Amino acid sequence: MTTHTPLPWTHIDCVILDMDGTLLDLHFDNQLWSELLPRRVAGRLDISLEQARHQVLHRLEARRGTLPWYCLEHWSDAFGVDMHGLERELGHLIKARPGALDFLAWVRARGLRQVLATNAHPASLERKLAATGIGEHFTDIVSAHDLGAAKEDPAFWDALKHRLGFEPERTVFIDDNAQVRAAARRWGIGYLFGIAQPDSRGPRVSADDCLCLSDFAELMRDAA
Repeated sequence: MTTHTPLPWTHIDCVILDMDGTLLDLHFDNQLWSELLPRRVAGRLDISLEQARHQVLHRLEARRGTLPWYCLEHWSDAFGVDMHGLERELGHLIKARPGALDFLAWVRARGLRQVLATNAHPASLERKLAATGIGEHFTDIVSAHDLGAAKEDPAFWDALKHRLGFEPERTVFIDDNAQVRAAARRWGIGYLFGIAQPDSRGPRVSADDCLCLSDFAELMRDAA
């Protein structure tokens, strides 16, 4: 695991944050894709739940890391299921991770540019902003769908830089997705962090590429 040295906050201008699994509990998304969707597919096709899980996983894996993987319309068509409706059914599970709102307020109070950069579908993004109130803390909110490329794609970072004009070497980026972090690192983002437990009911994770935060307070203590 990568060890952590205190961030040079006086040399940081911008903080870019992922949403699902970083600011918000990934339990919602895991329940949607791993539980509710397979159940609906099983019912629609009259197959076993195990068969439906295999079918869903196989089709998702074929698109992983691409923009269609995050597109609700794409999967509504692919599975014959209203993905927007499924998200609304599970809306009660949309919650901020512990300490996320405090960290957002802390970054905003320091006067730093704060960007929400998510692969989430725009409609899903709106639902989650409305449910949690996190949007009020951000200088900019960007969905990969607006830029035409997922965060795993260097084209996303080129487009984000063109739109926002931030300096990558003076930027902190926090994302639970290792593939996304790898793309950001290759592109030149200066400071990267993961999340130790994206799903509050799932396992803890670690990474070789960066520190996975157990608590956002770990970063706030750097500036104490």
